[in-house]
Amino acid sequence: MLPGRGYRLADSVKKPGQSLVVSIGISGFEPTFLVGLEAVREEHGRRLAALGGRRLTGFAVVRFIENGEWFADCPVVLNFDGVQVEICHYKLDELSIGWNSIDTTAVIGGWEWFELTPAWSGADERLESLVGQELREVVLLEWRPTRGNDLADGTVAVEFVFDAGRFHIGNGLDENSIDVGEAHPDLVRYRLGRCTQPD
Repeated sequence: MLPGRGYRLADSVKKPGQSLVVSIGISGFEPTFLVGLEAVREEHGRRLAALGGRRLTGFAVVRFIENGEWFADCPVVLNFDGVQVEICHYKLDELSIGWNSIDTTAVIGGWEWFELTPAWSGADERLESLVGQELREVVLLEWRPTRGNDLADGTVAVEFVFDAGRFHIGNGLDENSIDVGEAHPDLVRYRLGRCTQPD
């Protein structure tokens, strides 16, 4: 998480599912954050499931020009044969999924005050090997720890499964995380469009 990162709430109190006014400088980024598996599945489950059979034709993440570091607060944008899905985690349990709204060709503005310059990038070694691969399915993952209390309990991640591998975009404590390979055993898998119960 970047201190003073440029988010500005429209109101001092925001209910889950309510849009934020965002001054992060990303063209077209108007997130609506949801909390919990059922809310995410009800709002986006069918569209996510419909991505199956499409190829991952590209992606974009935000990096700082000066050092190449990933700015994980910003949305991760994936393109599947012309359908763009935009994933962004916020706080400990909020998830926004957008569709075809962010312009990754536009300059990210409003960061003149900061010592680093964010810009869209099509480089990420975790994702590059899967470009051109056909997506087999999309799975929702719910964090259900088997031991002790956990503030992240119930957090939802989105997993993209290909024949050649898989990755999921999760909550990295108020920012996005990208993890490749099999998910942690405490992440319960819900296969969209196939069943309503966990695997």
